Amino acid sequence: MKIDAPAPLRLSVSEVASPLGCIEVILDEAGIIRGLDFGSGLPRIRQRMSRLYPGLALRAGEAPSRVTEALEGYFEGAPDALARLDCATAGTRFQEQVWTALCDTPPGATRSYLDIALQVGSPKAVRAVGLANGSNPVSLLIPCHRVIGRSGALTGYAGGLERKAWLLDHEGASLESRTRRHSSAVISQ
Repeated sequence: MKIDAPAPLRLSVSEVASPLGCIEVILDEAGIIRGLDFGSGLPRIRQRMSRLYPGLALRAGEAPSRVTEALEGYFEGAPDALARLDCATAGTRFQEQVWTALCDTPPGATRSYLDIALQVGSPKAVRAVGLANGSNPVSLLIPCHRVIGRSGALTGYAGGLERKAWLLDHEGASLESRTRRHSSAVISQ
């Protein structure tokens, strides 16, 4: 669950195994997730954390059992298991609007960048939605993998398109249903 939280004083980084490889989890001193991304030691998430929280070094730590259990639950077929994890982001006002809209997309469903732009009241900001999506510091918790191209095609995902396809299939969103849902959304607009 996305929450408002004060700026962190300390950040720790830990790694959690998953069927898609290592997941790096960055938590603050209160146990709130500030970063979550696929890969180990990737500069992408570390650079993002240094931009969001300048001057805070990442220290090695161990993910609390509630985090590992929620991730295990998700990968074992309970997509709502991640909803019980608290995360905090530090984006711009527009990014926060986009990330909130992403959280409204349930497991098994997909939305286009245009759908998100319309939801946040900026129908011409499709590219800006894409940039906000790509700046999401807590992949999986804010489900940016559920955003697809207007045609129904899989488009950019920082974790890689193979992971995105796996995650969507894991959540029950088939390519055929993604295209059908998208087409009906466009027709009704």
